[in-house]
Amino acid sequence: MSDLAPFRAHVLERGHELYRDLPWRRTRDPYAIWLSEVMLQQTQVARVDGRWQRWLSRFPTADALAAASSADVLDEWQGLGYNRRALACWNAARAVSAAGGAFPSDEAALRALPGVGPATAAGIRAFAFDLPGVYLETNVRTVFLHDLFPDVADVPDSALVPLVRETCPLSSDDPSDDPRTWYYALLDYGFELKRTCPNPSRRSRTHARQSRFEGSHRQKRAELVRILLDSRELGEPLTLESAVESLSAVEVRAGRDPMDAPEVESILDELASEGFCSREGEVWSA
Repeated sequence: MSDLAPFRAHVLERGHELYRDLPWRRTRDPYAIWLSEVMLQQTQVARVDGRWQRWLSRFPTADALAAASSADVLDEWQGLGYNRRALACWNAARAVSAAGGAFPSDEAALRALPGVGPATAAGIRAFAFDLPGVYLETNVRTVFLHDLFPDVADVPDSALVPLVRETCPLSSDDPSDDPRTWYYALLDYGFELKRTCPNPSRRSRTHARQSRFEGSHRQKRAELVRILLDSRELGEPLTLESAVESLSAVEVRAGRDPMDAPEVESILDELASEGFCSREGEVWSA
């Protein structure tokens, strides 16, 4: 690691200067840290701060989340986007609860949980257990591209992973340079780079522009989930006719064409197949 020593020293120095005192950094509870990692995927910190605390107040443990209904979980998730993440959280909590309620620290066991990929597992290991791993998320990627690949385009993650692994400290003996501190430094330095420089992540082979949400199939799915939750709160199971009427009203207000029944039914059945709702005859319910 000798040739990377100046890079590490620079990152730690910048991380110390730029440290963000975020609420999920004040805990080592793996359940709470896991939730922050999931919520922060493709969602800005400002939107998660407040929602994370509210979620923990409603579902303070993996056992509490596992005992909730999928509709309650989806209801609490509204506004955070990507509803699939909510169901993945619920299913992961059910798996943890069934195994005794304690989050594992082993990488393979973490990655076996629904919705937990390599970066999320590495984040839980680093921030909850101070264990090394390859935590390659967008801000971390930004630092490596900016400092170590300044003039290179189309950089694949396969070129970054060995460097991320090599620079991560292997022990937690030094609290000023352990896995938790190291990755916080990378996150905060990367956040500052993205704020002040042309985004280096655009030079990553993995970079892709996010598809437009408004008018998309994903937007219609999200609206139907909200309509299902509203129907549940009112105690009125959703019929196809009422779903078409409610979703069409949303579309027309946005300047788009109203929906037809076959398309709405197809989306509702798609949601039912994924566990967002259930269908009994011609009625859907969350």
